[in-house]
Parts: sequence; structure tokens; C-alpha cells
Amino acid sequence: MSGGQRRDAIITASIRLFAEQGFRGATTRELARAVGVTEPVLYRHFRTKRDLYRAIIEQKAREGEAAIERRLDQYLHGSDDAGFFSTLAGALLDRYEKDRAYVRLLLFSALERHELAALFYEQRTRALYRLAGVYLKRRMSEGALRPMNPLLAAHLFFGMVNHHGLMQVLFRKSPVRTSRAELIRRVVEMFLRGLSVAPAGEPAGRQG
Repeated sequence: MSGGQRRDAIITASIRLFAEQGFRGATTRELARAVGVTEPVLYRHFRTKRDLYRAIIEQKAREGEAAIERRLDQYLHGSDDAGFFSTLAGALLDRYEKDRAYVRLLLFSALERHELAALFYEQRTRALYRLAGVYLKRRMSEGALRPMNPLLAAHLFFGMVNHHGLMQVLFRKSPVRTSRAELIRRVVEMFLRGLSVAPAGEPAGRQG
């Protein structure tokens, strides 16, 4: 393996181990064994376990943000609200469905009150809120959506989608049987209906 390939292999194997045991539970000896290297080789790439943990969060945050921005690029400056939020919801659910180990790692990090949990919040969560908030603020200023705090609106949307994703990671099931496509369609429909601009004299959310 090249140095870069070895580093990526260490990160991939470490995600699985941290997801199973948490930051405090996983030892450098176990990390080295999981990758198939000696501890000196592990230290050659990461001086401490904390450095490895930071590298995981920074790399995954960059990958996640770039992937979502690519998928949303065609909607960012347009007026297809349903397209924007359906695509965003799909990208969020992909993380829970395809990267369960990383989600578990983040849950461990938050529950252990590890200092690097704040790093994920700064690098990923705030970026997502900013992305959705900027879109919502623009559409509200154009009169297409009912005015409110755009970050609060984004928070409500993320709450609906992320709750479903977490149920799948924690319990591998949901109390509601529905397809992914139907879930996204209904969440986006309800969210946008709540932000719809009501005709004069009619309360918002009751038209139609």
C-alpha cells in the first residue's frame, strides 16, 4: 500500500472499531490489529488516538458536505422547492443507510462528551444549516415562502428526516411502514405546506 492508501485503510477500520467501542473503549493495539499493522506503523500516520479521531471526523465531514452540495447544485439558485428539499432529504437518509458505522461513532462521541463531537458540529451540522438557511431566506425574500426564521425552518425539516434515519440506525425498524420515496414525498409536502403563503384572509397551512 502507498502511504495514502494505508492512511485511508486505517481510517476505514477505525470507524468500525470506534462505532463498536467508542473513543475511550478502543485501544491503539486494537486499532492496529483491526487494520493489520503494528502500533509503530499506526503511530507513523497518526501520533495519537485523538489525531486519528480528528482525521476521521474532518475527512467524513468534507466528503459529506461536498456530496450534498453536488446533488443540490442544480437547485441552489432556482425555485424548485420540492426538488431542493427532496434531494436534501435523500442525501441525509443516505448517511444513515449507507454509513451506519460513522453515525454510531458520532453518537458515541456525543454521549461520551468527547471534545471532537464539537468539531463535527462546527464542520458538518453548521454547514448544512447554513446551506438550507440561505436557500430558505432567499425564497422567503422572494415571497415564495412564508417569512420566519430560516434556521428554525431548517431545524424543523432536519428534525423530521433525521429522526427517521436515527430510528433505522438504533433499532433497524420504524413504527411506520412506508417506502423511502413515500416518506420523503410526505415530509417535503408537509414542510412546504407549513411554509406556504396563504391567500389574503386565510390562515397559512389551511388552503387547499
